[in-house]
Amino acid sequence: MSAAPSAGPVPSAAAPGLRVGRAALAVSFLLQGVTFALLVTCIPEIQHRYGLSDGLLPVFLAAVPVLAGVGSIVSEQLVKRAGARTVLRVVQPAVCLSLAAAGLGGTLWQLALALGAFGLLVGALDASMNMLGVGLQHRYGRSIMIGFHAAFSLGGILGAALAGLGSHYDLGLPVLFGTAAAVIAPLALLTGGLLAGPAELGDAVREAAEAAARSVPWRPLLPLCLAMAFAYIADASVSNYSVKYLTDGLGSREDLAKLSYLGYMVAMLLGRALGDRAVQRFGAVPVVRAGAALAALGFGLAAVAPGAWAGIAAFTVLGFGICAIIPQVFAAGGRLFPADSDAAVARLNLFNYVGFLLGSPLVGAIADAASYRWALLAPMLLVLAVLPLADRFAPEPAPEPAPAPAVG
Repeated sequence: MSAAPSAGPVPSAAAPGLRVGRAALAVSFLLQGVTFALLVTCIPEIQHRYGLSDGLLPVFLAAVPVLAGVGSIVSEQLVKRAGARTVLRVVQPAVCLSLAAAGLGGTLWQLALALGAFGLLVGALDASMNMLGVGLQHRYGRSIMIGFHAAFSLGGILGAALAGLGSHYDLGLPVLFGTAAAVIAPLALLTGGLLAGPAELGDAVREAAEAAARSVPWRPLLPLCLAMAFAYIADASVSNYSVKYLTDGLGSREDLAKLSYLGYMVAMLLGRALGDRAVQRFGAVPVVRAGAALAALGFGLAAVAPGAWAGIAAFTVLGFGICAIIPQVFAAGGRLFPADSDAAVARLNLFNYVGFLLGSPLVGAIADAASYRWALLAPMLLVLAVLPLADRFAPEPAPEPAPAPAVG
């Protein structure tokens, strides 16, 4: 994501507060990564606890991104009135409570309420975190958003590891989710008090919002929107079904199956750490093409995996591929509209939810009708569709200078 126009150098008096606020927001992203990973890696246990059929599971999973989109829209109005910091401080501990509720219930209506609350709150949390991040980036005058999303990936690694330990020692969802919420919620409250506010940001959040509100045409962004949707369909397929595929499709133990998502998130983190250097050396187009091909290879290897460890390796390969596509979508959108990069990024980010909304029902329906092996081929074909779109990731050539007008 390209940096929004800066209001100028960070004043020295505000710099310490901005550094603390930046670190606090990174911790918020990390805690959210832990929370999200705990939920998605425990889908088989949730299904077993609530007696959820394979046919009904995609409905529950699809409802979460729909409600997250609603929560994101509502949070925009709340941020205008109370500020991104206030919304984030309230919503993040509430997300932890909704996670605990998902592990404590026993009937389908209780699960529906818990996941509904989780979806709404996660949408508001995602929006407020990213708004605050954009405000900080606007204040710094350079790109710092990738670091926040790397913190989310690190949190996903920790969450998947905790879920694996919980399954290995047979802790059960009430203990696992309840203990996690009891630890994460106080940490979120403590971190919330250190987030950057008006004293550090000044008018940066408002200025970034005004930049994002300017009109950006859809047509030049549509190829990038499609690439984003295909990438997030792949990501949703891994998040929601990698663990279930290993347990139901490959007969893996539940604790071992958690390593599929763990390997995926480790690959995402490493890929994000090295991706900028690869783009600088080889260019965006080859990196995106290689990423799409590698992600498709990962799906193919997962579909033919003979056992659990082969499946884990396949999902790890897939993570290395997907991590190269998503950041470059944002970067390409920013290059198309350098004066309104935040508006372009906001529009592209809508297809994050589109991908999550389509990915879970697509894979779940095919798995229910045939098998998980066949189901994995659908996101494989969609991620291959990124290959012909890769040319749109090339930097726009600099315009030729206009000839000087003739004299006399």
